[in-house]
Amino acid sequence: MARKGILTTDTNTPPKRRMPEPAAPRGAVGALQSSLTKLQENAVQDIAAHLIDDAGVEDRLAIDPDAQAQLKQSLETYGQQVPVLLRPNAEKPGRFEIVYGRRRLAALRDLGMPVKAMVRTLDDEALVLAQGQENTARQDLSFIEKASFATQLQQADYDRQTIAAALSIDLPMVSRLLKVGAELPLEFLRRIGSAPGIGRDRWTALVKLFTDDPTSRRRAYEMSRSAGFSDLGSDDRFEKVYTAAATKRRTADTPAAAKPRTLRNADGTALADIRSTRRGVTLNIPARDGFDTWIAEQAETLISDLHARWQKERAED
Repeated sequence: MARKGILTTDTNTPPKRRMPEPAAPRGAVGALQSSLTKLQENAVQDIAAHLIDDAGVEDRLAIDPDAQAQLKQSLETYGQQVPVLLRPNAEKPGRFEIVYGRRRLAALRDLGMPVKAMVRTLDDEALVLAQGQENTARQDLSFIEKASFATQLQQADYDRQTIAAALSIDLPMVSRLLKVGAELPLEFLRRIGSAPGIGRDRWTALVKLFTDDPTSRRRAYEMSRSAGFSDLGSDDRFEKVYTAAATKRRTADTPAAAKPRTLRNADGTALADIRSTRRGVTLNIPARDGFDTWIAEQAETLISDLHARWQKERAED
């Protein structure tokens, strides 16, 4: 199925959740109604927060609790200065859906205050465009939030032209965002958060670790669920999962390298070092007084005698 885009129209499959478009009256009545509609769309209304539902895709991976507390304090002290944007809920008459202004909505809901909002009739494509472009205008989304936003739009079957328009970026940048976002589950990204100080290069490096070493993904996911992880700052949480992904662990069935054992003569003088591993036994005799050369010359006879002795003792057992 072809992806949806704002530049194409599929005559066989109507766009989902598109708002109804009543026939427009003509003449003076039509002009008057058009003017009233524009005035209504630009008018700021007070709407109860409990009448507003979520909509669109998740553009923020986390809300900074300190920043949210400051926003609540500002709204409580000075009131809401900037309205949010809503659209009518097509499936629930009398209710609305948030287009942008989610942080303000959450703060006002906590404060029990009405929401100052503009209400416009938007279909799904117009909603994600408005949502993405409002965030871009504020330059508020981190790289990974943009990557996650783009990936969610692609998974919702929007084409790349629409994604580019929503984020005000070009198509090559859409490809870069999707290359990262498609490899990282949303739940995992929520645990890390927006990581505003972490750019594309570091996120790309993390994805490469996941590709080169499949076990690195498991280590990163385990770190993101570890005790105390959520208490760190978002950038620090990224560094933790990156370090976990990049650090290979020794597997449980691989023993640590065996230490050599020193062989000594009767008076305690060191003669050689012997090391036993799963691959065999290694004997190291230092080149010191010629003993090493003599052993090398007699090795075949010595090994043969020792092997015969071993076989005899084993047979007696």
